Amino acid sequence: MNGHLLDTNILSELRKAARCNPGVRTWIESADPDGLFVSVLVLGEIRQGIERIKQRDARQATTLERWLQRLSTQFEDRILGVDKRVADQWGRMGLRQPVPTLNALIAATAMVHDLIVVSRDESGYRNTGARLLNPFSML
Repeated sequence: MNGHLLDTNILSELRKAARCNPGVRTWIESADPDGLFVSVLVLGEIRQGIERIKQRDARQATTLERWLQRLSTQFEDRILGVDKRVADQWGRMGLRQPVPTLNALIAATAMVHDLIVVSRDESGYRNTGARLLNPFSML
C-alpha cells in the first residue's frame, strides 16, 4: 500500500474549507483521494473532542458529530486499525525519547502499511522512524 495517513490536525484544517491553510489546500488538491487513509485512533481523538465540547456547546458538538459521520463514510474502506502487526511495530520502535502513545501508534500504522504520516505535529512524530509530511510548511 502506498499513500498517506492523515493526522487529526490535517482533517481539522481541511474542515475549515475556504479558510484552510494554503499549503494544506495545495497538497490535498494534488493528492490521490484513494491513497488517503485515517487511523481509528484519529477518529477516536475526534470523538473525544466532541464529547468534551458537548459539555459546554451542544450545537457545536452536533455539527462536529455530523462531520465525524461524514469522515467515517468518506474513508469507510480506508480506516486502518491497530492490529497485531501495528502493535508489534510499535513495540519494536525502541524510542529513546518519549513520544505520545497515540502518535507512536499512528506512526507504527503508517510504517506497517507503507504510508507517509501527514501532520503539522513534526515533533510528535520525531524519533518514530515514520516518514512525515507537513503540508503547513509547503508554501
